[in-house]
Amino acid sequence: MTASTVGGQLAEELRGVKERSGLSLAALAARTPYSKSSWERYLNGKKPAPRQAVEALCALTGTPPGRLLALWELADAEWSGRARPVSAPKAPDEPAEAEPERLAAAPSAPAARAGVRRWAVAAAVAGVVAAGLAGTAFLGAGTARPGSGPDDGRPRAVTEPPVRNPGCRADGCEGKNPVAMGCGGAGMITTLATHTASGGRRLELRHAALCRTLWVRTTGLRPGDRVELSLPTGRTQQVTATGGRDTGQYLATPMAAGDSGAGTRICLEIPGSRPECFTG
Repeated sequence: MTASTVGGQLAEELRGVKERSGLSLAALAARTPYSKSSWERYLNGKKPAPRQAVEALCALTGTPPGRLLALWELADAEWSGRARPVSAPKAPDEPAEAEPERLAAAPSAPAARAGVRRWAVAAAVAGVVAAGLAGTAFLGAGTARPGSGPDDGRPRAVTEPPVRNPGCRADGCEGKNPVAMGCGGAGMITTLATHTASGGRRLELRHAALCRTLWVRTTGLRPGDRVELSLPTGRTQQVTATGGRDTGQYLATPMAAGDSGAGTRICLEIPGSRPECFTG
């Protein structure tokens, strides 16, 4: 596939992230649900990169995902034909892979909404391309919008099909990021319990049956807040809000191997206060 203007810029940005991280294609394949050949095509603009591949690369390298995901949205509009026609079809000999499909425009959306979206995409494309021509090749540490981090779980206009080839299962997922390993995709997660703690902090016990794992997704944490997940097996995982950028963002603990939320315990520790604990 010939890289389009924004799609080509996205591929260039992804290559830069990969090169700065020092990760090889083999390492990416081993630590994500995507094969070595798939990463080669994504990074060279031969094939559109799925959103979850972009999220996985950011999670593995510690790259703030906000700008890359905004660029992906624009590239996706080009690939799908919403921004402009794509003349080159997908190569017929590319192997089929179980990966998220690109978002398509909802057929039931009102014409007025579609018109506003086309105007917004066109304006944003112009801004991103201008920034690219100005030499902004390095990913800045921009503030990621809520939901752009691990296991974002944001409402979407179109439901994404689940990834069916996660990068780990059960014990192999212990301590790993649910999005980076393909366990936190849309349609793969069940929220077993939701708790609201002091100050409106929200704690959600999440379960991925395909990966056989549990984790806690949080929102509303303040710097210094810590959330710990404890399983009856004695396994624990935790996440701490470390700076102002985490305020208002989705944060998630690493995964713990488990098939059931029974007997789990979630504790929120706020600096200077007694821990607040909830049963799963």
